[in-house]
Amino acid sequence: MKAIKILALTFVLIGATTTANATIPLPVDDYVGISFWIISMGMLAATAFFFMEQANVAVQWRKSVNVAGLVTGIAFINYIYMRGVWIETGDTPTVYRYIDWLITVPLQLIEFYLILSALRKVNSSIFWRLLIGSLVMLVGGFLGETEKISPVLGFIIGMAGWIYILYEIFSGEAGKAAAKSGNKALVTAFSALRMIVTIGWAIYPLGYIFTNLTGGIDSNSLNIIYNLADFVNKIAFGLIIWSCAVANSFKR
Repeated sequence: MKAIKILALTFVLIGATTTANATIPLPVDDYVGISFWIISMGMLAATAFFFMEQANVAVQWRKSVNVAGLVTGIAFINYIYMRGVWIETGDTPTVYRYIDWLITVPLQLIEFYLILSALRKVNSSIFWRLLIGSLVMLVGGFLGETEKISPVLGFIIGMAGWIYILYEIFSGEAGKAAAKSGNKALVTAFSALRMIVTIGWAIYPLGYIFTNLTGGIDSNSLNIIYNLADFVNKIAFGLIIWSCAVANSFKR
């Protein structure tokens, strides 16, 4: 418990120190830079919230809430870095986002396994299938984004990983386990998380298409869209898990 509070405080101090050292002014009409700031502060607030709230849920749910805090905490640190790059250069390449995504996206998908295992014993193969699916999706996208392989091939590999993930959480063992759980709060949360992975995450392959395959969007618009998407796809994702944990904790 004490260690979690120290970790939450560390993220807050990092944010305060970074803010205090931000010597380059942000123009009031720099909407991309402002969006980086808004998302950074949102991620910091969410991180502190999740780490503090883990004390208010049952023991079996604390791991899920803590992972939600790790996701937003990692995103916060990366957003501070990307904001600095944006202010100094006027550009933030999408490849920088993979520093965050390669860690946080697997953690988010592992959450499906964690919330299921909080209620009943589930097959550990669910954990590994979701983890491998996420890595295939991300590595494919990264290699295509950096042109280590053909952008088209990278897109195909990334989409294959995403489609497999959707199969697993809708019709695969994970989806079936949620449906059979008989827990209303879990079923509701599981469905909401699936919608984020389906609809919310669809923004990223669309962004990939427009930047790497068609060139149909400017970098400023893409950064704002990605920033807003991350706000929902990470913070709302964690809040859904937290609400499920609260609903299933300390029942009489």
